[in-house]
Amino acid sequence: MAHSENLRSFLLFFKEALLHPWSAGTFFPSSQHLAKAMARPVPIDGTGLVVEVGAGTGAVTRALLGSGIQPERLVIVERSPVLAASLRARFPQLRIVQGDARNIGWFLRQHSRIDAIVSSVPLRSLPYAESESIVEHWRAVLPVETLIIQYTYALYGPPRHLTNGFVQLSSEITWRNLPPARILTLRCLAPDSVPASSEEQLEAQRVTASGG
Repeated sequence: MAHSENLRSFLLFFKEALLHPWSAGTFFPSSQHLAKAMARPVPIDGTGLVVEVGAGTGAVTRALLGSGIQPERLVIVERSPVLAASLRARFPQLRIVQGDARNIGWFLRQHSRIDAIVSSVPLRSLPYAESESIVEHWRAVLPVETLIIQYTYALYGPPRHLTNGFVQLSSEITWRNLPPARILTLRCLAPDSVPASSEEQLEAQRVTASGG
């Protein structure tokens, strides 16, 4: 039964990836090892929402439930209508929303707190401007201290876009995934604690040197 379900999930995801490769980011759904590593940093005893974005075929969704996250805390966001319909069939007890990662502000209008964003959105494969707009939205609407768990296929170097406005707490590579992936856990910073960009720092140095 489990093998049959895994095969159906793989074929469904593979078809969607062929049709929308930039949005999928890969041709293979997340392994259970990656999914469990994504779920591990999420606070089980929190009271706020856990919003999963880019849920795909539900590997991480299942891991979040298996880790002890209560169904009423979970909101699952998936952009693909086909994958969203599949998620509704697999997880009828959960709130499944067809939308993209720039809908987070809507949930904040409905709830006072989001504890964590669990993101499988392929920030590196999406067009640069789209990835930047997603992260800008998160930076603008997420409360201070919100956790962001994001995976990437870039095993080294800084995360794309997730620098100013966030502090990295941990970085873990999961080799038992195709391809191997790195899980980043970050926390949203208060606006006045965001480090200045290199351009801002240079401008400040010029002003100081000129006495202006």
